[in-house]
Amino acid sequence: MGCPPPVTPTRRHEFKIVSALGVQEAERKFETLLNHLSHPPAFSTVRVNTHLTSVKHVKDLLLEEINKQFNGLSVPILQHPDVQDVLLIPVIGPRNNINRQPYEVIVGAHCGNAVLRGAHVYVPGIISASKFMRAGDVVSVYSDIEGKCKKGAKEFDGKKAFLGNGISELSRSEIFGLSSPLKGIGIRMTEPVYLSPSFDNVLSSSLFLQNLPSAVVSHVLNPQRGEKILDMCAAPGGKTTHIAALMHNQGEVIALDKIPNKVEKIKQNAALLQLNCIRAFCYNGTKALGKVENRQGGPPFLPESFDRILLDAPCSGMGQRPNMAYTWTLKEVTSYQPLQRKLFTVAVQLLKPGGVLVYSTCTITLAENEEQVAWALAAFPCLQLLPQEPHIGGEGMLGAGLSLDQLKQLQRFDPSVIALKDTDLTSLKNARREDMIWLANNDSIGFFIAKFIKRESV
Repeated sequence: MGCPPPVTPTRRHEFKIVSALGVQEAERKFETLLNHLSHPPAFSTVRVNTHLTSVKHVKDLLLEEINKQFNGLSVPILQHPDVQDVLLIPVIGPRNNINRQPYEVIVGAHCGNAVLRGAHVYVPGIISASKFMRAGDVVSVYSDIEGKCKKGAKEFDGKKAFLGNGISELSRSEIFGLSSPLKGIGIRMTEPVYLSPSFDNVLSSSLFLQNLPSAVVSHVLNPQRGEKILDMCAAPGGKTTHIAALMHNQGEVIALDKIPNKVEKIKQNAALLQLNCIRAFCYNGTKALGKVENRQGGPPFLPESFDRILLDAPCSGMGQRPNMAYTWTLKEVTSYQPLQRKLFTVAVQLLKPGGVLVYSTCTITLAENEEQVAWALAAFPCLQLLPQEPHIGGEGMLGAGLSLDQLKQLQRFDPSVIALKDTDLTSLKNARREDMIWLANNDSIGFFIAKFIKRESV
Protein backbone atom coordinates (compact mmCIF):
# COMPACT_ATOMS: atom_id res chain seq x y z
CA MET A 1 0.00 0.00 0.00
CA GLY A 2 1.13 3.56 -0.65
CA CYS A 3 1.70 6.12 2.08
CA PRO A 4 -1.50 7.70 3.41
CA PRO A 5 -2.05 11.39 2.66
CA PRO A 6 -0.75 13.85 5.29
CA VAL A 7 -3.08 14.52 8.19
CA THR A 8 -5.14 17.65 7.71
CA PRO A 9 -5.70 19.32 11.09
CA THR A 10 -9.29 19.89 12.13
CA ARG A 11 -10.18 22.92 14.17
CA ARG A 12 -11.31 20.61 16.97
CA HIS A 13 -7.88 18.98 17.16
CA GLU A 14 -6.13 22.34 17.16
CA PHE A 15 -8.33 23.62 19.98
CA LYS A 16 -7.70 20.51 22.10
CA ILE A 17 -3.94 21.02 21.80
CA VAL A 18 -4.29 24.62 22.94
CA SER A 19 -6.66 23.89 25.82
CA ALA A 20 -8.57 21.10 27.54
CA LEU A 21 -11.64 23.31 27.86
CA GLY A 22 -14.85 22.54 25.99
CA VAL A 23 -14.73 22.94 22.23
CA GLN A 24 -16.71 26.20 22.20
CA GLU A 25 -14.54 27.89 24.83
CA ALA A 26 -11.35 26.51 23.29
CA GLU A 27 -12.43 27.81 19.87
CA ARG A 28 -12.95 31.28 21.30
CA LYS A 29 -9.53 31.13 22.95
CA PHE A 30 -7.84 29.99 19.74
CA GLU A 31 -9.41 32.74 17.62
CA THR A 32 -8.48 35.36 20.23
CA LEU A 33 -4.94 34.04 20.26
CA LEU A 34 -4.59 34.33 16.47
CA ASN A 35 -5.87 37.91 16.65
CA HIS A 36 -3.29 38.81 19.28
CA LEU A 37 -0.42 37.08 17.53
CA SER A 38 -0.85 39.29 14.47
CA HIS A 39 -0.01 42.35 16.60
CA PRO A 40 3.29 43.15 18.35
CA PRO A 41 3.33 43.20 22.16
CA ALA A 42 2.39 46.49 23.82
CA PHE A 43 6.02 47.23 24.74
CA SER A 44 9.45 46.79 23.24
CA THR A 45 11.66 45.36 25.96
CA VAL A 46 15.43 45.58 26.22
CA ARG A 47 17.64 43.86 28.74
CA VAL A 48 20.56 45.89 29.98
CA ASN A 49 23.94 44.16 30.01
CA THR A 50 24.62 44.89 33.68
CA HIS A 51 28.03 43.22 33.36
CA LEU A 52 29.26 46.34 31.52
CA THR A 53 26.98 49.19 32.47
CA SER A 54 24.14 50.40 34.67
CA VAL A 55 20.43 50.44 33.91
CA LYS A 56 20.27 54.19 34.55
CA HIS A 57 23.08 54.93 32.09
CA VAL A 58 21.44 52.89 29.31
CA LYS A 59 18.03 54.42 30.07
CA ASP A 60 19.46 57.95 29.67
CA LEU A 61 21.16 57.05 26.38
CA LEU A 62 18.02 55.36 25.07
CA LEU A 63 15.91 58.43 25.85
CA GLU A 64 18.23 60.50 23.66
CA GLU A 65 18.15 57.89 20.87
CA ILE A 66 14.36 57.53 20.87
CA ASN A 67 13.88 61.29 20.96
CA LYS A 68 16.03 61.44 17.82
CA GLN A 69 14.27 58.55 16.06
CA PHE A 70 10.77 59.81 16.93
CA ASN A 71 11.52 63.43 15.92
CA GLY A 72 11.11 64.84 19.40
CA LEU A 73 8.03 62.82 20.38
CA SER A 74 8.17 62.23 24.12
CA VAL A 75 7.95 58.50 24.89
CA PRO A 76 8.58 57.21 28.43
CA ILE A 77 11.04 54.44 29.23
CA LEU A 78 10.16 52.42 32.32
CA GLN A 79 12.40 50.22 34.42
CA HIS A 80 10.49 47.05 35.26
CA PRO A 81 9.95 46.93 39.05
CA ASP A 82 10.30 43.13 39.29
CA VAL A 83 12.81 42.48 36.50
CA GLN A 84 15.08 45.42 37.15
CA ASP A 85 17.57 44.87 34.34
CA VAL A 86 14.73 45.27 31.81
CA LEU A 87 13.57 48.55 30.28
CA LEU A 88 10.09 48.94 28.73
CA ILE A 89 9.35 51.20 25.76
CA PRO A 90 5.69 51.63 24.71
CA VAL A 91 4.77 50.61 21.16
CA ILE A 92 2.48 53.22 19.60
CA GLY A 93 -0.15 51.92 17.24
CA PRO A 94 -1.71 50.71 15.13
CA ARG A 95 -1.68 54.07 13.34
CA ASN A 96 -4.50 54.21 10.83
CA ASN A 97 -3.82 57.62 9.23
CA ILE A 98 -0.92 56.59 6.99
CA ASN A 99 -1.51 57.25 3.29
CA ARG A 100 -0.63 54.31 1.06
CA GLN A 101 1.72 54.99 -1.85
CA PRO A 102 1.49 53.83 -5.49
CA TYR A 103 4.90 52.14 -5.33
CA GLU A 104 4.76 48.87 -3.37
CA VAL A 105 7.39 46.62 -1.84
CA ILE A 106 6.47 43.10 -0.70
CA VAL A 107 8.53 41.43 2.02
CA GLY A 108 8.51 37.92 3.46
CA ALA A 109 6.58 37.10 6.63
CA HIS A 110 9.72 36.90 8.78
CA CYS A 111 10.91 40.30 7.59
CA GLY A 112 7.39 41.70 8.04
CA ASN A 113 7.30 40.54 11.66
CA ALA A 114 10.59 42.34 12.32
CA VAL A 115 9.27 45.55 10.72
CA LEU A 116 6.27 45.49 13.05
CA ARG A 117 8.73 45.52 15.95
CA GLY A 118 10.71 48.52 14.72
CA ALA A 119 13.20 47.14 12.18
CA HIS A 120 13.99 48.61 8.79
CA VAL A 121 13.67 46.41 5.69
CA TYR A 122 16.92 44.71 4.70
CA VAL A 123 17.49 43.72 1.09
CA PRO A 124 17.33 39.92 1.61
CA GLY A 125 13.79 40.29 2.97
CA ILE A 126 12.45 41.99 -0.18
CA ILE A 127 10.49 39.70 -2.49
CA SER A 128 8.82 42.14 -4.87
CA ALA A 129 9.09 45.80 -5.86
CA SER A 130 7.12 48.00 -8.27
CA LYS A 131 8.42 48.15 -11.84
CA PHE A 132 9.79 51.70 -11.89
CA MET A 133 10.87 52.03 -8.23
CA ARG A 134 14.02 54.14 -7.81
CA ALA A 135 16.28 54.99 -4.92
CA GLY A 136 14.71 57.81 -2.89
CA ASP A 137 11.11 56.91 -3.71
CA VAL A 138 8.53 56.80 -0.94
CA VAL A 139 7.03 53.31 -0.99
CA SER A 140 4.41 51.33 0.89
CA VAL A 141 5.65 48.09 2.43
CA TYR A 142 3.48 44.96 2.71
CA SER A 143 4.02 41.51 4.18
CA ASP A 144 3.22 38.44 2.06
CA ILE A 145 0.89 36.60 4.42
CA GLU A 146 0.61 33.30 2.56
CA GLY A 147 4.09 33.11 1.04
CA LYS A 148 2.78 33.17 -2.54
CA CYS A 149 4.65 36.14 -3.97
CA LYS A 150 7.36 35.21 -6.47
CA LYS A 151 10.86 36.62 -6.04
CA GLY A 152 11.37 39.62 -8.31
CA ALA A 153 7.69 40.10 -9.14
CA LYS A 154 6.72 43.59 -10.33
CA GLU A 155 3.29 43.48 -8.70
CA PHE A 156 1.41 41.23 -6.29
CA ASP A 157 -2.34 40.90 -5.78
CA GLY A 158 -2.30 38.15 -3.17
CA LYS A 159 -3.07 38.41 0.53
CA LYS A 160 -0.83 41.01 2.10
CA ALA A 161 -0.70 43.12 5.26
CA PHE A 162 0.21 46.81 5.25
CA LEU A 163 3.29 47.57 7.39
CA GLY A 164 3.76 51.28 6.69
CA ASN A 165 5.73 53.57 4.42
CA GLY A 166 9.45 54.05 3.93
CA ILE A 167 12.09 55.45 1.63
CA SER A 168 13.83 53.12 -0.78
CA GLU A 169 17.60 53.12 -0.43
CA LEU A 170 17.99 51.28 -3.74
CA SER A 171 16.27 51.00 -7.10
CA ARG A 172 14.43 47.88 -8.18
CA SER A 173 17.23 46.99 -10.59
CA GLU A 174 19.82 47.29 -7.82
CA ILE A 175 17.78 45.00 -5.53
CA PHE A 176 17.11 42.24 -8.07
CA GLY A 177 19.61 42.78 -10.87
CA LEU A 178 22.93 42.12 -9.17
CA SER A 179 24.76 38.80 -9.41
CA SER A 180 26.00 39.29 -5.83
CA PRO A 181 22.95 40.09 -3.66
CA LEU A 182 23.21 43.09 -1.34
CA LYS A 183 22.63 42.73 2.39
CA GLY A 184 22.14 46.26 3.73
CA ILE A 185 19.01 48.29 4.36
CA GLY A 186 16.69 48.32 1.34
CA ILE A 187 13.80 50.36 2.75
CA ARG A 188 14.24 52.79 5.62
CA MET A 189 10.89 52.85 7.42
CA THR A 190 9.64 56.39 8.06
CA GLU A 191 5.93 55.81 8.79
CA PRO A 192 5.49 52.35 10.32
CA VAL A 193 2.03 51.18 11.34
CA TYR A 194 3.49 50.45 14.78
CA LEU A 195 5.90 53.10 16.02
CA SER A 196 8.69 51.26 17.82
CA PRO A 197 12.37 52.25 18.03
CA SER A 198 14.90 50.60 15.77
CA PHE A 199 17.78 49.02 17.68
CA ASP A 200 20.01 48.48 14.65
CA ASN A 201 23.55 49.26 15.89
CA VAL A 202 22.19 51.03 18.99
CA LEU A 203 24.23 50.44 22.19
CA SER A 204 25.02 46.96 20.88
CA SER A 205 27.31 45.95 23.77
CA SER A 206 25.09 47.49 26.44
CA LEU A 207 21.68 46.03 25.71
CA PHE A 208 19.95 43.00 24.23
CA LEU A 209 16.53 43.20 22.59
CA GLN A 210 14.59 40.48 24.41
CA ASN A 211 10.94 39.72 25.16
CA LEU A 212 9.95 40.22 28.79
CA PRO A 213 9.11 36.54 29.56
CA SER A 214 12.45 35.49 28.05
CA ALA A 215 14.22 37.80 30.49
CA VAL A 216 12.13 36.47 33.39
CA VAL A 217 13.38 32.91 32.73
CA SER A 218 16.99 33.63 33.66
CA HIS A 219 15.93 35.32 36.90
CA VAL A 220 13.76 32.29 37.74
CA LEU A 221 16.81 30.05 37.17
CA ASN A 222 18.63 32.31 39.68
CA PRO A 223 22.25 31.47 38.71
CA GLN A 224 24.95 32.04 41.31
CA ARG A 225 28.60 32.97 41.03
CA GLY A 226 30.92 30.04 40.53
CA GLU A 227 28.27 27.55 39.41
CA LYS A 228 28.38 25.32 36.35
CA ILE A 229 25.24 25.89 34.30
CA LEU A 230 23.92 24.28 31.12
CA ASP A 231 21.73 26.02 28.54
CA MET A 232 20.60 23.03 26.47
CA CYS A 233 18.99 24.78 23.48
CA ALA A 234 20.76 28.10 23.63
CA ALA A 235 20.67 29.91 20.26
CA PRO A 236 20.82 32.80 19.64
CA GLY A 237 22.21 33.32 23.13
CA GLY A 238 19.90 35.84 24.76
CA LYS A 239 19.22 33.71 27.82
CA THR A 240 22.79 32.36 27.81
CA THR A 241 24.29 35.83 28.05
CA HIS A 242 21.70 36.87 30.62
CA ILE A 243 22.64 33.89 32.82
CA ALA A 244 26.32 34.83 32.54
CA ALA A 245 25.60 38.46 33.45
CA LEU A 246 23.54 37.44 36.49
CA MET A 247 26.53 35.29 37.60
CA HIS A 248 28.75 38.39 37.22
CA ASN A 249 30.72 36.46 34.59
CA GLN A 250 32.04 34.18 37.33
CA GLY A 251 31.52 30.45 36.81
CA GLU A 252 30.89 28.41 33.68
CA VAL A 253 27.95 28.56 31.29
CA ILE A 254 27.81 25.77 28.70
CA ALA A 255 25.61 26.58 25.69
CA LEU A 256 24.51 23.89 23.24
CA ASP A 257 22.83 24.07 19.86
CA LYS A 258 22.94 21.59 17.02
CA ILE A 259 23.05 24.11 14.15
CA PRO A 260 26.56 25.47 13.43
CA ASN A 261 25.64 29.02 12.33
CA LYS A 262 23.45 29.41 15.42
CA VAL A 263 26.35 28.38 17.64
CA GLU A 264 28.45 31.06 15.95
CA LYS A 265 25.73 33.58 16.80
CA ILE A 266 25.93 32.57 20.47
CA LYS A 267 29.71 33.10 20.40
CA GLN A 268 29.31 36.48 18.67
CA ASN A 269 26.78 37.68 21.25
CA ALA A 270 28.98 36.48 24.12
CA ALA A 271 31.97 38.34 22.67
CA LEU A 272 29.94 41.49 21.98
CA LEU A 273 28.64 41.58 25.57
CA GLN A 274 32.13 40.70 26.88
CA LEU A 275 31.03 37.58 28.75
CA ASN A 276 33.93 35.14 28.68
CA CYS A 277 32.49 32.53 31.05
CA ILE A 278 30.35 31.19 28.15
CA ARG A 279 31.48 28.16 26.14
CA ALA A 280 29.31 27.28 23.16
CA PHE A 281 29.31 23.90 21.42
CA CYS A 282 27.60 22.58 18.31
CA TYR A 283 25.92 19.54 19.82
CA ASN A 284 22.53 17.83 19.96
CA GLY A 285 21.16 18.18 23.49
CA THR A 286 19.47 14.78 23.35
CA LYS A 287 22.97 13.22 23.16
CA ALA A 288 24.62 15.39 25.82
CA LEU A 289 24.78 12.61 28.43
CA GLY A 290 27.91 10.42 28.30
CA LYS A 291 29.64 7.67 30.25
CA VAL A 292 33.19 8.96 29.81
CA GLU A 293 34.45 12.40 30.78
CA ASN A 294 35.35 14.67 27.87
CA ARG A 295 38.85 15.96 28.59
CA GLN A 296 38.16 19.15 26.61
CA GLY A 297 35.29 20.00 28.95
CA GLY A 298 32.66 19.84 26.22
CA PRO A 299 29.82 17.42 25.56
CA PRO A 300 28.94 14.71 26.22
CA PHE A 301 28.91 15.23 29.99
CA LEU A 302 28.89 12.83 32.90
CA PRO A 303 25.72 12.45 34.98
CA GLU A 304 25.17 15.05 37.70
CA SER A 305 27.58 17.57 36.15
CA PHE A 306 25.54 20.78 36.48
CA ASP A 307 24.28 22.97 39.32
CA ARG A 308 21.48 24.43 37.22
CA ILE A 309 20.04 23.66 33.79
CA LEU A 310 17.85 25.75 31.51
CA LEU A 311 15.83 23.76 28.98
CA ASP A 312 14.22 26.37 26.76
CA ALA A 313 12.80 23.64 24.59
CA PRO A 314 12.08 23.59 20.85
CA CYS A 315 8.34 24.12 20.53
CA SER A 316 5.49 24.99 18.18
CA GLY A 317 6.07 28.71 18.76
CA MET A 318 2.37 29.50 19.17
CA GLY A 319 3.25 32.47 21.33
CA GLN A 320 5.67 34.37 19.13
CA ARG A 321 4.50 37.88 18.25
CA PRO A 322 3.97 39.42 15.85
CA ASN A 323 3.11 36.55 13.53
CA MET A 324 0.74 37.27 10.68
CA ALA A 325 1.28 33.96 8.84
CA TYR A 326 -0.31 31.00 10.60
CA THR A 327 1.32 27.88 9.21
CA TRP A 328 0.87 25.39 12.05
CA THR A 329 -0.38 21.92 11.22
CA LEU A 330 -1.53 19.26 13.63
CA LYS A 331 1.43 17.07 12.65
CA GLU A 332 3.91 19.85 13.39
CA VAL A 333 2.40 20.91 16.70
CA THR A 334 2.22 17.35 18.04
CA SER A 335 5.79 16.55 16.93
CA TYR A 336 7.43 18.57 19.69
CA GLN A 337 6.22 16.69 22.76
CA PRO A 338 8.46 13.58 22.23
CA LEU A 339 11.52 15.73 21.53
CA GLN A 340 10.89 17.85 24.61
CA ARG A 341 10.68 14.69 26.74
CA LYS A 342 13.96 13.35 25.35
CA LEU A 343 15.71 16.59 26.21
CA PHE A 344 14.05 16.72 29.63
CA THR A 345 15.17 13.16 30.45
CA VAL A 346 18.77 14.03 29.61
CA ALA A 347 18.54 17.25 31.66
CA VAL A 348 17.37 15.39 34.78
CA GLN A 349 20.30 13.00 34.53
CA LEU A 350 22.83 15.80 34.01
CA LEU A 351 21.54 17.76 37.02
CA LYS A 352 23.24 17.44 40.39
CA PRO A 353 21.13 16.42 43.41
CA GLY A 354 19.88 19.66 44.92
CA GLY A 355 20.18 21.34 41.52
CA VAL A 356 17.57 23.44 39.74
CA LEU A 357 16.01 22.72 36.34
CA VAL A 358 13.92 25.35 34.54
CA TYR A 359 11.75 24.24 31.60
CA SER A 360 10.34 26.90 29.30
CA THR A 361 8.66 27.28 25.92
CA CYS A 362 7.46 30.16 23.73
CA THR A 363 4.10 28.51 23.13
CA ILE A 364 0.75 28.42 24.92
CA THR A 365 -0.33 24.84 24.18
CA LEU A 366 -1.40 22.61 27.05
CA ALA A 367 0.37 19.64 25.45
CA GLU A 368 3.80 21.28 25.48
CA ASN A 369 3.47 22.92 28.86
CA GLU A 370 1.26 21.68 31.72
CA GLU A 371 1.04 18.17 30.27
CA GLN A 372 4.84 18.03 30.18
CA VAL A 373 5.04 19.11 33.82
CA ALA A 374 2.55 16.41 34.85
CA TRP A 375 4.54 13.82 32.88
CA ALA A 376 7.85 14.95 34.43
CA LEU A 377 6.56 14.75 38.01
CA ALA A 378 5.24 11.23 37.36
CA ALA A 379 8.32 10.04 35.46
CA PHE A 380 10.91 11.48 37.85
CA PRO A 381 9.95 11.16 41.54
CA CYS A 382 13.16 13.01 42.40
CA LEU A 383 11.71 16.22 40.96
CA GLN A 384 9.64 18.73 42.90
CA LEU A 385 8.08 21.94 41.63
CA LEU A 386 9.40 25.17 43.10
CA PRO A 387 7.76 28.60 43.34
CA GLN A 388 9.15 31.18 40.94
CA GLU A 389 10.62 34.60 41.56
CA PRO A 390 9.73 36.88 39.92
CA HIS A 391 6.21 35.66 39.15
CA ILE A 392 4.58 38.31 36.97
CA GLY A 393 2.65 36.02 34.58
CA GLY A 394 -0.49 34.00 35.21
CA GLU A 395 -0.87 30.60 36.82
CA GLY A 396 -0.84 27.32 34.93
CA MET A 397 -3.92 26.17 32.99
CA LEU A 398 -6.31 23.46 34.11
CA GLY A 399 -6.60 20.25 32.13
CA ALA A 400 -3.38 18.32 32.71
CA GLY A 401 -4.27 16.83 36.09
CA LEU A 402 -2.08 19.13 38.17
CA SER A 403 -3.34 20.35 41.55
CA LEU A 404 -4.29 23.99 42.14
CA ASP A 405 -1.19 24.42 44.31
CA GLN A 406 0.99 23.06 41.51
CA LEU A 407 -0.65 25.36 38.96
CA LYS A 408 0.17 28.34 41.18
CA GLN A 409 3.86 27.44 40.98
CA LEU A 410 3.84 27.57 37.18
CA GLN A 411 4.11 30.80 35.20
CA ARG A 412 2.14 31.27 31.99
CA PHE A 413 2.13 34.32 29.71
CA ASP A 414 -0.90 33.97 27.46
CA PRO A 415 -1.88 36.91 25.23
CA SER A 416 -5.24 35.27 24.47
CA VAL A 417 -6.54 35.98 27.99
CA ILE A 418 -6.61 39.80 27.75
CA ALA A 419 -8.43 42.18 25.49
CA LEU A 420 -6.40 43.83 22.74
CA LYS A 421 -5.49 47.35 23.78
CA ASP A 422 -4.20 49.90 21.28
CA THR A 423 -1.77 52.47 22.63
CA ASP A 424 -2.39 55.91 21.19
CA LEU A 425 -0.61 59.16 22.04
CA THR A 426 -3.45 60.42 24.25
CA SER A 427 -3.61 57.32 26.44
CA LEU A 428 0.19 57.18 26.56
CA LYS A 429 0.47 60.70 27.96
CA ASN A 430 -2.16 60.07 30.62
CA ALA A 431 -1.38 56.44 31.48
CA ARG A 432 -0.44 55.61 35.05
CA ARG A 433 2.84 53.80 35.61
CA GLU A 434 1.17 50.82 37.32
CA ASP A 435 -1.26 50.43 34.40
CA MET A 436 1.61 50.42 31.92
CA ILE A 437 3.50 47.78 33.94
CA TRP A 438 0.35 45.64 34.07
CA LEU A 439 -0.02 45.94 30.31
CA ALA A 440 3.64 45.03 29.75
CA ASN A 441 3.27 41.93 31.94
CA ASN A 442 0.11 40.74 30.20
CA ASP A 443 0.31 41.90 26.58
CA SER A 444 3.55 40.03 25.86
CA ILE A 445 4.51 37.02 23.80
CA GLY A 446 3.04 33.67 24.79
CA PHE A 447 5.40 31.85 27.14
CA PHE A 448 5.53 29.16 29.82
CA ILE A 449 7.95 28.51 32.72
CA ALA A 450 8.23 25.63 35.20
CA LYS A 451 10.92 25.37 37.89
CA PHE A 452 12.00 22.08 39.46
CA ILE A 453 14.48 21.00 42.12
CA LYS A 454 16.14 17.60 42.04
CA ARG A 455 15.84 16.32 45.58
CA GLU A 456 18.86 14.78 47.27
CA SER A 457 17.01 11.51 47.94
CA VAL A 458 13.52 10.13 47.43
